[in-house]
Amino acid sequence: MSHATHSNAALTPRARLRLALLIVDHGWPPARAAERYDVSWRTAKKWAERYRTEGPAGMVDRSSAPHHQPNRTPAPVVRKIVHLRWKQRLGPVEIADRLNMASSTVHAVLVRCRLNRLTHIDRATGEPIRRYEHQRPGDLIHVDVKKLGKVPDGGGWRYVGRQQGGKNRAATALRTGAPKSKYHQPLVGTCYLHTVIDDHSRVAYVEAHDDETKETAAAVLRNAVAWFAARGVTVQRVLSDNGGAYRSHLWRDTCTELQITAKRTRPYRPQTNGKIERFHRTLVEGWAFKKFYNSESARLAALPAWVHEYNHHRPHSAIGKAAPITRLNNLPGHHS
Repeated sequence: MSHATHSNAALTPRARLRLALLIVDHGWPPARAAERYDVSWRTAKKWAERYRTEGPAGMVDRSSAPHHQPNRTPAPVVRKIVHLRWKQRLGPVEIADRLNMASSTVHAVLVRCRLNRLTHIDRATGEPIRRYEHQRPGDLIHVDVKKLGKVPDGGGWRYVGRQQGGKNRAATALRTGAPKSKYHQPLVGTCYLHTVIDDHSRVAYVEAHDDETKETAAAVLRNAVAWFAARGVTVQRVLSDNGGAYRSHLWRDTCTELQITAKRTRPYRPQTNGKIERFHRTLVEGWAFKKFYNSESARLAALPAWVHEYNHHRPHSAIGKAAPITRLNNLPGHHS
C-alpha cells in the first residue's frame, strides 16, 4: 500500500520499508544499504531503527513541526481572540487592535481554530457550526414539508410577467372554484411537498399533496419507510420540526408501530434540520422554478424524473461529489 509523501523526500514509504528490511531482516550493513538506495548512512540507520521500534507503520511521514513551540500564542490570549470572534464577530484587525498584537497572529489563531470564516459560525448563537453525519443509511431520516404556490393554467408570473400571470391566476381560480384571499386576490392553491432525506446518503423521497395534516404526514412516513426498506435500508430514527402533524398522537403512534424513534428539532432552530432545508433549496432551483410549466400538473409530472436524477446521477458536494444512491450499501456495484 502506497502512502503520500512530501515532495523533497529521497525515499517513498515503500522504499523506506525495503531499505529497513535489508538492514534488520537480511543483516545488511547500513552503509551498504544506504549505497543501494543512494541515501546517507544516517538516513538508512534512521529508517532501520524506526522499523525496529514501530514496524511498517513507522515508514510514513511525520509532521516536521517542533514538539515545543515557545513562540506560540499563549492559551489565555487564544481564548480572548476566540471570544471576540464568537460573541462580537470582529475581524483580525479589530481583534489585534483591542489585544495590542499583530493582526497576522490573530488570523493564524482564527485559522487554527477554524473561525477565520464567519460562515463557520452559527448566525443565531455565535457558536461554531457542528456538522454531523450518521454512519449508516437509515440511522436517521429528516422529514419536512415544503410549500409552493401552484402553477396557474398558462404559467406563473415568473415566466409570463405580472400582468399575464395575474390573468392566468384569475382564470384558474375561476375554473377550480378556489376562494379569494383576504386581499381579494384569486387563489390557485398550495402544493405541499412532503420530503424525506436519509442523513447518511442524502437519498431523497418526495410526495406532493394538497395538505400537511397529521394523516398525510403519517401516510408519507409509512410510504417512505417502505420505499427505503425495498432498497435494503431499515429506518431507526426520524427527525422533524415542531409542526402540528409531528406533535400529534397519530405521528407518535405511527413511529411506535414502525419501531422508529421520533425526534424533534429545538424550537426556532431550523439549522438543526439543515440537510432537508438545503435539499428544499436544491428542489426549488432545480425543479420547481427551473423552467416554464404551463400548469401545475405539468410541473408535478416532471417531479419523479427530477428526484431520480438527484438520487442517481447528480453529484452531491457534501458526500464527495458522488450520487446519493451510491451510499446505499445494498446496491450492486456500490458497496461502501
